Amino acid sequence: MNHAAHDPASLELSPEQMRTMGQTVVERAVAHLAALDRAPSNGDFTDIEALCRALREDAPEDGAPLESLLDPLFEEWIPRSFGTPGPGYFAYIPGGGVYPAALADFIADTANRYTGIWQAAPALVQLEANTLDWLRDWMQFPETARGLYTPGGSMAMFNAIAAAREDRLGHNIRAGTLYVSTQSHHCITKAARLAGVAHDRVRQVAVDGRFRMRVDVLKAAVAEDRAAGLRPFMVFSTAGTTNTGAVDPLEAVADLCAREGLWHHVDGAYGAFFHMVPELRPLLAGLPRADSLTLDPHKGLFMPYGTGALLVRDGEKLRALHSSEAGYLPDNQSEFYDPAQYGPDLSRGFPGLRVWLTLKLFGTARYRAALAEKRALAVWAANEVAKIPGVVMDAAPQLSLFAFHLESPRLDTLEAQNAATRALMARVTARGRVMVTGAQVGERYLGRVCVLSFRSRRAQVEACVEDIAAEAAALLAEAGG
Repeated sequence: MNHAAHDPASLELSPEQMRTMGQTVVERAVAHLAALDRAPSNGDFTDIEALCRALREDAPEDGAPLESLLDPLFEEWIPRSFGTPGPGYFAYIPGGGVYPAALADFIADTANRYTGIWQAAPALVQLEANTLDWLRDWMQFPETARGLYTPGGSMAMFNAIAAAREDRLGHNIRAGTLYVSTQSHHCITKAARLAGVAHDRVRQVAVDGRFRMRVDVLKAAVAEDRAAGLRPFMVFSTAGTTNTGAVDPLEAVADLCAREGLWHHVDGAYGAFFHMVPELRPLLAGLPRADSLTLDPHKGLFMPYGTGALLVRDGEKLRALHSSEAGYLPDNQSEFYDPAQYGPDLSRGFPGLRVWLTLKLFGTARYRAALAEKRALAVWAANEVAKIPGVVMDAAPQLSLFAFHLESPRLDTLEAQNAATRALMARVTARGRVMVTGAQVGERYLGRVCVLSFRSRRAQVEACVEDIAAEAAALLAEAGG
């Protein structure tokens, strides 16, 4: 008999109750995943504001049966969102959600071991350390490199800027200047502000015709700031921009940073994991020379959202920023990886288990094959989309993302072309088979396709091309062109 059920102060469940609840949730989750290939690529957002207002409620005084909570969650609320885990999701930068990672989170949450410091769970922290070493090796960073898992790229950027600021500027933060391209991710400026580098000390560097940072403009900006008595200290280049997938000239930026004594950070949140594939490494030449590197395993490793990472070439510089002591904690040790000595969190989850369990189950070879396939599918799709009448390819896939716009003799103004391209993205998504999004780049609006979901295979990419072709033809016919 389960006496805890009659004890109002107890939150314990019997083994049978836990088993039943777990099986119920797994059955729902698996049914949801099994139906993804038939589900719309984008949710129904009709009257979504009214729904969200209706969902506002006070905290419940009494509990409810699990089934009564899962029904609306899976049947009403989850479907009314972007179809991010679906095979037809080519919008933004697709996330992942491999099933073994969900199992790892379940294990981590039920075991509930403390992994903030090595002494509390030595073997478990070692597993996480192993995965960071795997990231290091795939990126060809030296053995001196150390890293940490973060909730995403934004916090990886913040920690990188803070480490560089501490190393290069010391207490004279106000004099420091930081350099990004006009296509760099907006989170860098936010992260800089959080790290004490004000907006007026972040310089935007122009890009070339392929949307890559211009090193000549960067060089001139650094010289100008030095002449003004400022202290240039950090450059951000990008291994795959969000707008067009552009890869900055990493080798040339690394050369300039070496000459000028600047910390070179590569934002590889989207594209760095293609470096796992030896035959694709030339696309990211220069990446291993970075002083620090942002990685998003929830993109290129197909992990669930909330799995970011940072690598720092000289791990001691990251440790110098974060290492601390307290009377109630064990003394710091130096032989084994200790998360709290390399990141801001003391209380934390166990994100490394996601990566460890998934890679141990699948193996690296399957990951390399999947990433190579996404690149090949994007190249094929871009070639096919470029053949569609009215489509102008603005950015061929340097990795697995390409961007384009629509024009014709009757779409003879930039405003008309932008409107048609926006309509093209909306109409393709409205068909329900795939979801695509665009981006404003300068004065031009570009349509874009990013192939990165592990569930996206040839059939979904073909559907994407077919729908773009059909809707482009319809829009041009309506325009009379």
